[in-house]
Amino acid sequence: LDEPNESDIQVTGDTVYTSATTFEELNLSPELLRGLYAEMRFKVPSKIQAVSLPMILTPPYKNLIAQAHNGSGKTTCFVLGMLSRVDPKRKVPQALCICPTRELAIQNQEVLLKMGKHTGISSMCAVPEDSSRYIPIMKRPPVTDQVVIGTPGTIKKWMSAKKLSTRDVKILVFDEADHMLAEDGFKDDSLRIMKDIERNSSGCQILLFSATFNETVKEFVSRVVKDGNQLFVKKEELSLDSVKQYKVYCPDELAKIQVIKDKIFELGQKWGQCIIFVRTKNSATMLYNALENYGYDCTSIHGNIEQALRDKMVKEFKDGLTKVLISTDLLARGFDQAQVNLVVNFDLPVKFNSEPDYEVYLHRIGRAGRFGRKGAVFNLLCTDKDEKIMQEIEKYFNHQTSTVRDMNEAFEDALKDAGL
Repeated sequence: LDEPNESDIQVTGDTVYTSATTFEELNLSPELLRGLYAEMRFKVPSKIQAVSLPMILTPPYKNLIAQAHNGSGKTTCFVLGMLSRVDPKRKVPQALCICPTRELAIQNQEVLLKMGKHTGISSMCAVPEDSSRYIPIMKRPPVTDQVVIGTPGTIKKWMSAKKLSTRDVKILVFDEADHMLAEDGFKDDSLRIMKDIERNSSGCQILLFSATFNETVKEFVSRVVKDGNQLFVKKEELSLDSVKQYKVYCPDELAKIQVIKDKIFELGQKWGQCIIFVRTKNSATMLYNALENYGYDCTSIHGNIEQALRDKMVKEFKDGLTKVLISTDLLARGFDQAQVNLVVNFDLPVKFNSEPDYEVYLHRIGRAGRFGRKGAVFNLLCTDKDEKIMQEIEKYFNHQTSTVRDMNEAFEDALKDAGL
């Protein structure tokens, strides 16, 4: 698999660690090794795992701020970290993982259950529930699960209600950490949780993982998480080379739909599953109806859909029952599905002030080409503003995107070049 060279990963910190070439070198329990080999089907650590796991698992268990490419195996790093620090005999919360969305929390718990299958370690997923099934936290027993994975708001509620003890928490993980600590993200809740744990459980190891850290967040994180190791990748190295990025000029929205249907879907021979990213819930519904009318099995997901239904739709897509997932940026981060080798940006990602959202762009394209597999991203441009945003994105990542002309041959060549 094509992965970043270790020379592209910049490590700071005063302790010297040796990269792990095998999982055996990490002194893991036989139960965990069995989970890695028999359940996860791993052979050797990926590059990010080889570099970061010794940092996570070696006493004195220093804090770690780690940035790594999308699809490089970050989740394994912190899940393995949590499982290896938990004492299965003690029925108290010992590891906490905070994620920005319920989908990511559920996905991370699924990885933990699979990897920790033979350890006897129990876990709980603390995410918002629909009102129909909701039991007030005050009426519930205190948490005795050893690993708790959830969203910041729900975890904070459990802690405020004194139902989630943090006295024995040895390891605290923030997945998609840049979003968790950004001003427009979950900064206040995240800092409260961090402070509470630091007060109640001295010596708790903090791990922050993400594919992106902008300079403001990087500086803030370095201030908050003191005395830790840092692992960063140069932004030019982040743009995934295994994924071919294209731009297509479309005169209007109807042309965008026709490009997806008649060019990308029809001419692509080997695409497995596709995620189409849109900016608004209305666009998601409109595109869903248009593609369904053309006979494509689609799933459309956005924040207005009831949570139980959202879970069901994600599961259907993960089980391969639908080939096309239309999503707002709800699933741009961390969503892992090996069969996805095609991403379409129906709308380019922008911030509220109409500036390009570079981090979200990187996370979106990272849904294709997981673990170095081949994939393609098509950016559909309609207006002068779209063109300007695309130019800014290219400039930021120092990466030129090829233009695909509106001809069958051009699309066939582009898809073939991307292995589709």
